[in-house]
Amino acid sequence: MNSYERFMTALLRRGEPDRVPLWELIVNEPTLSAVGATSLENLAEMDHLDGITIFEDMQMQLLGAAQQSEVVWRGRTIAEGTRQIVRDEWGIIWGITEFGVPYPVEGPIGSREDLKRYTPPDPDAPHRLRSLREAVRRFKGRKAIVFLTHDGFEFPHYLRGGMENLLIDYLDDPALAHELAEMVIDYKVRLMRHAIREGADVVVSGDDYATAKGLLMSPAHFREFILPYLKRSIDAAHEMGVPFIKHTDGNIWAILDMMVEAGIDAIDPIEPLAGMDIGEVKARYSDRIAVIGNLDCSVVLTRGSREEVVEAVKETIAKASPGGGHIFASSNSIHPGVKPENYMAMVEAARQYGVYPIDPQLVEQYRNRNYIAQYVRGY
Repeated sequence: MNSYERFMTALLRRGEPDRVPLWELIVNEPTLSAVGATSLENLAEMDHLDGITIFEDMQMQLLGAAQQSEVVWRGRTIAEGTRQIVRDEWGIIWGITEFGVPYPVEGPIGSREDLKRYTPPDPDAPHRLRSLREAVRRFKGRKAIVFLTHDGFEFPHYLRGGMENLLIDYLDDPALAHELAEMVIDYKVRLMRHAIREGADVVVSGDDYATAKGLLMSPAHFREFILPYLKRSIDAAHEMGVPFIKHTDGNIWAILDMMVEAGIDAIDPIEPLAGMDIGEVKARYSDRIAVIGNLDCSVVLTRGSREEVVEAVKETIAKASPGGGHIFASSNSIHPGVKPENYMAMVEAARQYGVYPIDPQLVEQYRNRNYIAQYVRGY
């Protein structure tokens, strides 16, 4: 079985491949360099990953320099590497960390009048899927090509210059909130359709709805302002024959039923520090969705020992892998705080213990454990 077959067996058929597939939404520095990779694509070629995440290409304009020039945002990092402030094609201003990871600073829509004058970028622009075309040429049929999109929450709050502004709109100007979501989803669905035609095998939506303590909005507001746009994305992917993964951090028990009913094919990353036990999620929903995750990347992969990582891998496999429908991943991403040696320990242990059929003694020994309990107190 190759990586593509392994990934799609677990995701699409919720079956048992030869071993549990491995995937990460994002892998940042310093882990990439530490394992000898210069990009996520290189890491996939080294057989660390069975699926590879591809982001749309966004043109960025450097701000604050004597001369402004154009750089291209390749996924979640700036290709040429810069810590300067940049403006993207949406008019969103981003700061850049030392590892090239962008974070939103300011949005272009401060009022309803701004929205009336605003024109979104062109989803049909030819540069938009450059990275995807390269990935299709390089990996099609060998690795699962996962295209990242967004639904109706994350980009609206970027555009509004902060999440708090959008959440206030839910109360004070719900029409504005819906107009923003409509504009964003029109763009994102159109681009997603292009991506599928170009060869994307899977779609993942990256909007986060929660923290470890709970939702960022009420369940009622999620149902009104976010769910319809998520459903539109899911339906568009399914119309084109492609499965849909929903990524969101945090404690999402209050809305998980709604997301499953909307038609998602998998949930990622099922954050353990947020009270999301992957075994419980699988027990409730394994007849409808695959589960993706969920080795803790907040404490275990950042500060834990190799032995702690291996024990967490064993428990995760024991809870989520029997019967299939499990893709192994961290509880969010391999972010800059992850110790590269712990990432490697995770990959090696997942390969070793994730071979089907899963060892019944491993399942018996680990399925009722709760490694995350010792770390919860500090969070």
